[in-house]
Amino acid sequence: MKYLPTIGLEVHAELRTNTKMFCGCQNNPDEKEPNKNTCPVCLGHPGVLPTINKKAVELIIKIGFAVDGEINKQFKFDRKNYFYPDLPKGYQISQFDKPIVKGGSVDIADRLGESKIVELNRVHLEEDAAKLVHSGSDSTLIDFNRGGVPLMELVTEPVIHSAKEAVAFAKELQLILRYLGVSDADLERGQMRVDANISLSADEKLGIRTEIKNLNSFRAIEGAINYEIERQAEVLDSGKKIKQETLGWDDIKNKTISQRSKEEAHDYRYFPEPDLPPMDQSGFDLTALKLEVPELPQVKRLRFKRQFKLFEEQINIIVEDRQEANYFEEAVSELEADASEEATGKKIQLLFNYLNSDLKGLMKERALGFDVIKITSENFADLAEMVFKNEINSRVAKDLLAKMADTGVDPRTIVENEGLGQISGEEALQEIAGRIIENNPAAVTDYKKGKLNALQFLVGKAMAELKGRGNPGVLKSLFEKLLK
Repeated sequence: MKYLPTIGLEVHAELRTNTKMFCGCQNNPDEKEPNKNTCPVCLGHPGVLPTINKKAVELIIKIGFAVDGEINKQFKFDRKNYFYPDLPKGYQISQFDKPIVKGGSVDIADRLGESKIVELNRVHLEEDAAKLVHSGSDSTLIDFNRGGVPLMELVTEPVIHSAKEAVAFAKELQLILRYLGVSDADLERGQMRVDANISLSADEKLGIRTEIKNLNSFRAIEGAINYEIERQAEVLDSGKKIKQETLGWDDIKNKTISQRSKEEAHDYRYFPEPDLPPMDQSGFDLTALKLEVPELPQVKRLRFKRQFKLFEEQINIIVEDRQEANYFEEAVSELEADASEEATGKKIQLLFNYLNSDLKGLMKERALGFDVIKITSENFADLAEMVFKNEINSRVAKDLLAKMADTGVDPRTIVENEGLGQISGEEALQEIAGRIIENNPAAVTDYKKGKLNALQFLVGKAMAELKGRGNPGVLKSLFEKLLK
């Protein structure tokens, strides 16, 4: 490429707390009634005093530990002054020169398939703005329910060089936040938003940057960055200069749109928030907070690869959801011990296949999560054992899963009560096979003419009569023997 793109990201994520950042109003992202969760503090009335939500500060500290950042010994809040209709005070309470976390990094090699670490500049805490609701073509309403919600802002160093890397970083960060339980980080619901700063340069010196604001999907992040790289390259090729500005992304037209000239820090006239005291580490139990950080995705991927011998793609699927990963690991631990490493590997592979296809398909169909499904990890492992030992076949296993989801009963009890066990003995199957041969002379003739599909037809007929309980392998051998 003629020009080197350099990208820095600013990621905002709404934190999962009971109340807002500086008042006692409920932090409820599902609230449908506009302006219900508001008070004089978050509406910016004169004379009110904010108070710090300690839980929100603790969540930022946990994020700092998760990204290997440094927790500042002292940190404070500042006023970021600018006018916008969704900011009733005329300023936002944020952090400027003393954020809670400085530095850190996120390894995105697992997502890229190549080595790449994204260094971070900082992670700080601020309050979210209200939500603008555009009504028709000539009016805009404001819903202040979101105004004052605790908001994480994470800023990367300018070390990203492609849209692919940017998307990989955003996905990995989203997963880290979810593993920590600090945010749902749902882009479609506005709980996570990404701003991308982009510049192009023909040498080592950084070019003039533009900023694309409020990208709310991974598709938008990729599309907007790629478009802006191409646009800037065309401007530079024409001999013109890049204008430093803030841009929006039009999802329909797939192009960036100029919004305003880009602000610098001095434009916001930052100064220390006079109504809030500075804080330091002594007010927080850092040891306890660090212990609350769970095993994070990258570490879990490495361990699963070592322990379970699954393919990378399979591991990535499981680890993408912390509850799913925990459920799978618990199920593996419930499998019967086997002297053969090969047999254990086959059981784990079988467990993954049923989890990723049948179980998740059932859960999607019924809108169930791993936190509410009645199939325990122990019973799920038992189901896999029964399939592995040919006690039931795959068709019966599918039916069993549905019954287990309905009742919460273990699979062996259901099989025993409903007579669903697999029939594998030749003696038990011979009568049915003989009857199938007698009733389907055309298929028998086709088989004897060398049409092997006719054999599968006969096995299918027998399986239908046995309601899926027959052992298809035994039936196939039996038909071959009887048809000689």
